Amino acid sequence: MTDLVLTEIADGIATVTLDRPEAMNALSKALRHRLYAVMTALDADDAVRAVILTGAGTRAFTAGLDLKELGAEEGALGAANAEGAEENPVKAIESCRKPVIGAINGVAITGGFEVALACDVLIASSNARFADTHARVGIVPGWGLSQKLSRIIGISRAKELSFTGNFLDADTAERWGLVNRVVAPEDLLPEARRIAADMAGIDPAFLARYKQLIDEGYAASMGEGLAIEHRLSSAANSAVSPAEVEARRAAVQARGRTQN
Repeated sequence: MTDLVLTEIADGIATVTLDRPEAMNALSKALRHRLYAVMTALDADDAVRAVILTGAGTRAFTAGLDLKELGAEEGALGAANAEGAEENPVKAIESCRKPVIGAINGVAITGGFEVALACDVLIASSNARFADTHARVGIVPGWGLSQKLSRIIGISRAKELSFTGNFLDADTAERWGLVNRVVAPEDLLPEARRIAADMAGIDPAFLARYKQLIDEGYAASMGEGLAIEHRLSSAANSAVSPAEVEARRAAVQARGRTQN
């Protein structure tokens, strides 16, 4: 049987590829289980400092849940509300404490859109398109899209996408703040690797704590988020010595001189 999720690790960066191009990388039960196993292994691998998630082929990042499977198996629709990370790919991705960059190479539809939103950073090919067709399929989102999308692009834009099921092109997605940048298809993985390499240069334990801080604050009110930051910052910064600050300041200055 073909491995449904491919993994390649080089220079501290893991590239994870959803590999069902003949089915637009649809999230079958077997693929979801495999993704959970892969993300768990990468989270535990000290050699991996950043992760890139993409889809095989050029047509799709992922088209979401496998509708053929949903229509053929009794109870399969329960996957849309699964709480366990072995069934819920969003939780599988979010369980990884390392930064996850979504390299969106084609369409990200419905559940696939939700998977994209689970990534920390999104880089889109100019061929990428996003669509929330939950309403058209008659399935209520269960992996977070109804709450995350409006917080990222604004409530009116989110309602437009969700109430129409229309596609959002890559350039508009960038303008609306959904993706960080848009590049040519051939530049997608190189650009994702460039950003991942920058992230891999940060102390991994510190980066994991910083990611947790941002995510916990994002899920809270502003006041609660500031309180979380104050609590974690006070504890962490008291353990940093002046000598460590000075050494890192020099390294930051040296790196800055190499950048435009």
